[in-house]
Amino acid sequence: MGELQAGKSPFKTRNTYDENLKIWSGGEKRSLFSPDLSIGEIIFQQMERNPMLTAQISVTENTELTWKDIHTNAMKVASYMRKLGLEQGDFVGVVGRLTTHLTALAYACFFNGTPYHALHTEYEQSAIERLFGITKPRLIFCDGDEFEKVQAATKGLQVQIVTMRNHPVGTLRIQDILTTPVDTNFRPVRLKDGTDQLLAILSSSGTSGLPKAVTISNSHQIIGSFLPVDSSIIQYNPNTLDWASGITMTINAAVFSLTSIIEDCDFDPANLCGLIEKYKISMVFVSSSQLAMLSNCPEFYAADLSSVKYFFYGGSNCSLEAQNKIRSRLSNDCVNFSYTLTELNSTGCLNFNFDEKPNSVGRPVRGIQIKIVNELGEAQGPNVVGEICFNNGQKWSGYYKSAEETKKMQDSGNWFHTGDLGYMDEDGYLFIIDRLKDMLKYQTIMYYPSEIESVIAEMPNVVEACVFGIWDPVNGDKAAASVVKKPGTQLEAQDVVEHVRKRIPAKFKQLNGGALIVDHIIQSGNRKPNRAATKAEFLRIMDKN
Repeated sequence: MGELQAGKSPFKTRNTYDENLKIWSGGEKRSLFSPDLSIGEIIFQQMERNPMLTAQISVTENTELTWKDIHTNAMKVASYMRKLGLEQGDFVGVVGRLTTHLTALAYACFFNGTPYHALHTEYEQSAIERLFGITKPRLIFCDGDEFEKVQAATKGLQVQIVTMRNHPVGTLRIQDILTTPVDTNFRPVRLKDGTDQLLAILSSSGTSGLPKAVTISNSHQIIGSFLPVDSSIIQYNPNTLDWASGITMTINAAVFSLTSIIEDCDFDPANLCGLIEKYKISMVFVSSSQLAMLSNCPEFYAADLSSVKYFFYGGSNCSLEAQNKIRSRLSNDCVNFSYTLTELNSTGCLNFNFDEKPNSVGRPVRGIQIKIVNELGEAQGPNVVGEICFNNGQKWSGYYKSAEETKKMQDSGNWFHTGDLGYMDEDGYLFIIDRLKDMLKYQTIMYYPSEIESVIAEMPNVVEACVFGIWDPVNGDKAAASVVKKPGTQLEAQDVVEHVRKRIPAKFKQLNGGALIVDHIIQSGNRKPNRAATKAEFLRIMDKN
């Protein structure tokens, strides 16, 4: 087994490679706390350590809370749940934006060992009905904006609904719940099934089919022990509780006594620049599409960004052009591409060496192993493209009440099959090529949409692009693109087609299906580009024309 680490190379994270098994490892996982403690117990004790530090500032609701405030509010919400008789086997539904009391709600669930099931606010009534029909929550918290939709979707459950903002007349409000008295001896519960017990249920992205109910456990792997952070960190958190990054940031904020800057509105890159300046934000996490928006925002190039120490991004492929634009305004080692899947219960890979390994999602973090397999399931060595597989060495409860889908995701050796194509280089750094299911064929020749997207992203007037295949009975998948142009600039669809033709000589990778200038790229619930929906809209517009 060879160790890949700092030495002759400039890399700062360690990594081992087993040449016989062809497996890369980030090393043994490290827990900062007693292994028998639940996430709720850990958070409870950490909140008591720094009660007067600022925990959260809501920009949109103009509120500021200390860790003592959130601790008290979480105990009140938890006490209300106990009063209703909710137990460890029950579920709490959540459909909400990042409002003032959403974090207290999450911590209350953790204190009680009662997992929450979070859905995105954009989900249609039918999706809410199907997903909540699986877990059957006994209590639901949602924004007033979605109250009627959630109420209609759950009418068969006879469940109590609490609103978090924009409260319809007559509804039970979160402020009402916060009047609940707390027993002087209140303590978080001991988990009946230990740290394998459910902490939460999130939804898969739904980019390639209906969203699935992903189980998240109380494993300490979710705590970012690999991050060099402390209570001086001020983080910008745009991620709601239905995101894997949302639950991770919410937990780590309490564990490390961070200050979170939140807002319950749509992402605005210019607004983020203003927040960084105003609050001296030191840690940012955005999706790849948000990074692309930021890289084309004039305010980004004028703002004082000197406070930013960590700029994390991920969720999907990202053009190197956009990444380099971000890097040009930030310090060395500040730009960190990350990669994971919701099912993994933690970060999978993280790149602390952007300058040395641009466009890589980095090396596996502690407790994570990676292998690359071919179509036969055989492990491959460095620089060979195949499907990326993860192993976190812990029990996964699968997709809730869906054994068949669980078997498709995790094999008998406990390896998660990501459905992503990529390769590990000779230094143990992972590079993503594309989604396995997004692989296209034109005249029997395989190609990947992301390669064409990267070429389109080179155009100075392009903000974002989404490439997909249009089926042709003679040639197969003809590449087509929906493209968002920079506001105030000129860009025609034919300009995009010609740029690709000049940059990629191969006929099979031309935009043989054409291009379309659009206002935005349709995204799934967790802000990943939704190729299927974008393609459907492309075809609808083209058919109309």
